[in-house]
Amino acid sequence: MKRLKLTVAYDGTNYCGWQVQPGVPTIEGELNKALSRLTGEDIQVIGASRTDAGVHAKGQIAHFHTKAVWDVEQIKKYMNEYLPEDIAILQVEQVDGRFHSRLNAKSKTYEYRIYKGSKPDVFERRYVWPMEEKLDVAKMREAAGHLTGTHDFMAFCGNRRMKKTTVRTIYQIEIEETEHEIRMRFTGSGFLQNMVRILTGTLVEVGRGERTPEDMERILESRDRQQAGFLMPAKGLTLMEVKYK
Repeated sequence: MKRLKLTVAYDGTNYCGWQVQPGVPTIEGELNKALSRLTGEDIQVIGASRTDAGVHAKGQIAHFHTKAVWDVEQIKKYMNEYLPEDIAILQVEQVDGRFHSRLNAKSKTYEYRIYKGSKPDVFERRYVWPMEEKLDVAKMREAAGHLTGTHDFMAFCGNRRMKKTTVRTIYQIEIEETEHEIRMRFTGSGFLQNMVRILTGTLVEVGRGERTPEDMERILESRDRQQAGFLMPAKGLTLMEVKYK
């Protein structure tokens, strides 16, 4: 039995997220169908990150087991031929039997793109969120400094019934401003449901002057979702990279 690792890119616009759900299109579901058709086996891929409905990926990682004798390039070619055009397999690798795409991940990086204006470039409109308000990026960077490190991020979790630990480590938050965009890049050990979109919405409220950078510590201590900012729309968010040792 071989264990294979996939690097996957996708436009999440037309999908109800990564995880298989009955009766609706999902990224995981499309991968399972294509691989099962190829191998003649019941393939169930395991992804590094369960991206939300409408969220995109440039570097999602998944793994699966198979007895098939196809080599990695044949699998890649077949998959890209039969998958929908908004999902692409960038790489297929045979890995050690102990490799686990989710449990072995050391860091994940997400990027949120805000378009400065009401009408984004027609070819980028699916991947940015337009915003006409002028944001104080310096204040947003200051607030981001309070959010880096190891904290209990329960206040930034979309699942209010979360029973597992909500402690996570954010290694870095980079906020880059260009002529037309503000790009916010979050790198951490892992992220809770909706966490990056809530962090982004909270930092946007700082940029609007509705919160102060120092409010971040109070929000973290509260562990109360109602204290954090609004949930940014999904389409501006992309999973950029998952790193392993």
